[in-house]
Amino acid sequence: MQKLIGIDIGGTKCAVCLGGESPRGAFKISAKKCFPSVRDGKEISFSTVVEELEKFLHESGAKASDFSAVGVSVGGCVDSKRGILVSTPVIPSWHNVKIGDALKRKLGIPAFVCNDANACALAEWKYGAGKGCHNMVFLTCGTGLGAGLILDGRLYEGAQGNAGEIGHIRLENIGPAGCGKAGSLEGFASGAGIAQLGRIRALEMLQSGRECSFCKTMDKLPDITAKSISEAAEAGNADAARVYAEAGDYLGRGIAVLADILNPERVVIGSIFARSEKLLRPSMECAIAREAMPVAAKYLKVFPAKLGEHIGDFAALAIAASNAKGTK
Repeated sequence: MQKLIGIDIGGTKCAVCLGGESPRGAFKISAKKCFPSVRDGKEISFSTVVEELEKFLHESGAKASDFSAVGVSVGGCVDSKRGILVSTPVIPSWHNVKIGDALKRKLGIPAFVCNDANACALAEWKYGAGKGCHNMVFLTCGTGLGAGLILDGRLYEGAQGNAGEIGHIRLENIGPAGCGKAGSLEGFASGAGIAQLGRIRALEMLQSGRECSFCKTMDKLPDITAKSISEAAEAGNADAARVYAEAGDYLGRGIAVLADILNPERVVIGSIFARSEKLLRPSMECAIAREAMPVAAKYLKVFPAKLGEHIGDFAALAIAASNAKGTK
């Protein structure tokens, strides 16, 4: 079994894990350690991540030389060819961090870094809901909304590693904001976007003198989150269900764009869709049928992500495995 190291960098926590891939493609995570991204009110540095990894290896009784490669998954603008994290909303103080060089120097093994949407796409394609297909799009659908593309059996990153930023597409001139754009797909269909959409619809109802069943008074507007709306909808709240139906419609419009341009076999969606599929799918499927070319829609299947809470670990290890084989 090929032994690998994975590092998943997030805004709340980071995780380091050890795993391996068998010659037949079976994957296993053997050990994992998490630590906070913010300590004493300050964002950690990448050198702290490396120190935590070294301590973890020592605690696990392992040496870096035991492993074939290390992979890093992080949200943001990544120059994967040079192993540089250009910028990230995850830890805003990090700019032009030469992750690949730093890890290779410290550990003495090949090191690779990849945008998290691309890394998760690779993981779901190899080990999850996209296994067995040749053309797949993975949508993050968490706090933000990005995409990773598997085209003709390969991860496609574009000229600078920034392909797949579908959340930036503006669907309306006005609306909730995502990626710095009002009315963008991320503004309507991400976790932060659904929260904004819920606040907008609640405010409209309250200002017009109507009751909003998931937000009774104006002072409660800041408390609205995607989770609170989904919980209300699942409890039978019609106003909350309409918010998710609207988000699902815009999600479907975005997927229709992907279907017409890329003609994927599958779209795999993580996080919020995996948790709230029944609230989003009906309106999403209607929008795809309405907006996409019939031939593209006919062969497209949409699945929730399969790797669940472990997707970040699998993503980092998949980057290490793919590059170690030279197949990326």
